[in-house]
Amino acid sequence: MSAENDIVHCPFDFSEALEFDPALTDLMRRASPARIRLPYGEAEAWLVTGFDAVKQVTTDPRFSRAGIIGRDYPRMTPEPIVSPESINVMDPPQSSRVRHLASQAFTPAHVEAMRPRIIRLTDLLLDTMEQHGSPADLVSHLSDPLPQHTVLDLLGVERRDWERIQESVHRLLVVDAQSKETAKAAKADLIAYFAGLVEERRDSPGEDLISAMAAARDGAEQLDDKELAVMALVLALSGQDTATCQISDIVYLLLTRPELLARIRNSPETLPGVLHEMLRHIPFRKGVGIPRVALEDVEVDGVLIRAGDYVHLSYLTANRDPERYTDPHTIDLDRPNSPHMTFGWGGHRCIAMPLGMAELEVAVGRLVERFPGLRLAVPPDEVRWDTETIRRFPLELPVAW
Repeated sequence: MSAENDIVHCPFDFSEALEFDPALTDLMRRASPARIRLPYGEAEAWLVTGFDAVKQVTTDPRFSRAGIIGRDYPRMTPEPIVSPESINVMDPPQSSRVRHLASQAFTPAHVEAMRPRIIRLTDLLLDTMEQHGSPADLVSHLSDPLPQHTVLDLLGVERRDWERIQESVHRLLVVDAQSKETAKAAKADLIAYFAGLVEERRDSPGEDLISAMAAARDGAEQLDDKELAVMALVLALSGQDTATCQISDIVYLLLTRPELLARIRNSPETLPGVLHEMLRHIPFRKGVGIPRVALEDVEVDGVLIRAGDYVHLSYLTANRDPERYTDPHTIDLDRPNSPHMTFGWGGHRCIAMPLGMAELEVAVGRLVERFPGLRLAVPPDEVRWDTETIRRFPLELPVAW
C-alpha cells in the first residue's frame, strides 16, 4: 500500500489466515475518511471505516447504491459482481418494497420450518465424513457442500443442476483480470437459469424459497419475475459465498483456540452468542464491497464528501472500532451483546441473515456434538488459504478425531 497525492492505493490482497489486513488497520488509524484507489474502476473513492460513520452512510438517503449503475465504479473485481437489477443496488422506496416482500420468506417461523432440512443435509454430510474416516478435509465434506446444498435445496434447484450452478458462482467470484469475460458469461447464465425456474414456480408452486417469495404480498404489491430471478441469484451467491467461508473460518478458530471450543462443548446454549462474537471478529472478505455515490455534498466524520463522489464502507473495520467495542481485536465470549456489521447494516442488511445463522448453528453445533475429539490434523501454519477470490477462507481444513 502506498500513498501519492493523498490517494492511498489499496490492492487489498492480504490473505494470511484470519489475520486482519494491515492496510485496513492503517486506514482505521486515520482521523477521517481516506481517499483510496482500488484495482479496478474509473476513479478514486472515499473509504469510511468507523462504526458510527458507516452507520451514517448506510442509512442516509443522500448516498445512493443505484447511482453506480452504468458507471465503471471503483471495485475489487474485473467484472462487477452485482447485477443492475439486484436489490443490492436499489434505493428506497424501490428497495424497501422488494426487501419487505422478499423478507417474508425469512420470518422466524419460516426459518424454523427450514431447520429440519438443514439438519438433514448436515447429518448426511457428516455421515459421509465419518464413513471416510480420520483424517478428513472438513471443507470438502462440510463447509463447501453444505451451504451449496442448503441454498440450492431451499431454492428448489434440481440436484442434477447443482454442479452447474456451483461452477458459475465460482467463476463469478474470481478476481483475475483475465477472467472478466468468463465472469460476465457466468452471471448471464445464472440469471437465465433462475428466470426459467421462476417461470416454473409461477405455474407450479412448491415448498421452496422462490415459491415463498412469489407468494409474498403487501396489499396488491408482489415481486415480478425479473425481481424474483435476481433475488434467487443474490441468495445463491450470498448463501454459498458467505456461509462457505464462515463455516470454515469458524471451525478453524475453534480448533486453534481451545477456549472457544470448550465454551461451546460445556455450554451449548451459548452457541448463538459465541457465533456472533466470532462473526464480528472474522475478516470474512478482502477489502470492500459495493460503493455508493453521494447525491449531494455531505459531511461524514469531519470530511466534506462532494456530490458525485464514490463512497466505500468497511464493515470489517466497523466491527473492530475501539469506540464501539472494548479491546476490539480480541474474541471476548463475555462481551455484552452489541450488533455487528457482518451481515451489513441499514437498507442493505442481508435479509437472509436468520437463515444464515440457523445454518451456522446447525453446522457447528452438529459437528461439535458428533465429533467430540475433533482437532486439526496438520499444524495451523500448514493450512492453505484462498488467494484467488475476494473471500477469506481455508482451501482445505484437514481434521482428525
